[in-house]
Amino acid sequence: MEWTTWTTTGVIAGPGGVSTDEAGTLTGDITVHTTWRDGVAYLAVQHSTALDWYTMTGSPASVPDEKASRALHQAAVEAVREGGGAVAPTLDGGAEEAEPPAPGPESEKDSKRSRGAGTAQWA
Repeated sequence: MEWTTWTTTGVIAGPGGVSTDEAGTLTGDITVHTTWRDGVAYLAVQHSTALDWYTMTGSPASVPDEKASRALHQAAVEAVREGGGAVAPTLDGGAEEAEPPAPGPESEKDSKRSRGAGTAQWA
């Protein structure tokens, strides 16, 4: 089992915030987390100072590989910045070919964890 995660903190949600399945709309300083496992990307968000994670509406998404899941994560971060009740983005029209973007502002933290084999746990 292959899996990878990305987490981006310090994302300021645009007007209208981000939609979640469990808590409705979140606004303010948001952390975006993506876990890719076996061709599926799971997107979750939280207030950056909170403990609870919420499923981003529209998650999970079918994603063919790690590179495409990274592109999906970045698209989710951008969607949260745009606001408007952001939902999980979809990859279409060659998004799988996208290169990961350059690091954002210093206030934004972006991290990646990977495991090539074994059991993955996602919280």
